[in-house]
Amino acid sequence: MVSPETGPRGGEKFDEYADSYAKLHQASVSTSGEPIEYFAQYKVACLERLGAPKDEPLLDFGCGIGNLTEPLAQRFAKVHGYDPSAKSLEVARSRAPSAELHAEVRAIPDATFATAILSGVLHHVPPRERLALVGDVRRKLKPGGRLFVFEHNPLNPLTRKAVADCPFDDDAVLLWPWEVARLLSDAGLSSVVREYIVFFPRALSFLRPLEPMLKRVVLGAQTLTIASK
Repeated sequence: MVSPETGPRGGEKFDEYADSYAKLHQASVSTSGEPIEYFAQYKVACLERLGAPKDEPLLDFGCGIGNLTEPLAQRFAKVHGYDPSAKSLEVARSRAPSAELHAEVRAIPDATFATAILSGVLHHVPPRERLALVGDVRRKLKPGGRLFVFEHNPLNPLTRKAVADCPFDDDAVLLWPWEVARLLSDAGLSSVVREYIVFFPRALSFLRPLEPMLKRVVLGAQTLTIASK
């Protein structure tokens, strides 16, 4: 089981990276030609495209220093975040002061959220603990709420290189796309669907309007898997 005190990512480990996380993350995605903010905005755009309600509570589970929480709080009315790293939460709080942030899973209200997000979280969780973590998130969703899981796609060789080159991904165990879908089903979620996302670097940005039409092409740099409670 994942302890409420430990959560999806080692709190102590990410305390150490709180100050350097953004710089290291930027270095790891440098081949894309984009700043890290691009990828956060990309995920927000995915949520909007897929109809995540703007006026209902949203949970960013494993929010880290708030890379995604910050733009979410600018576009959604009721944003909550959770992370076991106290130092990361300090940074997230300064970036998204309107968000309600939690240091313990048990402090997050149950059966409340129309939308929950796991963005780059599961590959930091030991495989034997993943089912329990997704079960924790499922309990936070209200009936009919949806979980959006963004993960690195190990079928993409550039993604594998970016992960291998990133110091805070030294514990990463990447999930095959079908593993994510099976995990959500095993946790009791339904209507599981998967998209492949993030195809074109900045040099080919003129092709990005085509990306929603490529959602079944397995070489996207990331996967987005969605399931309902």
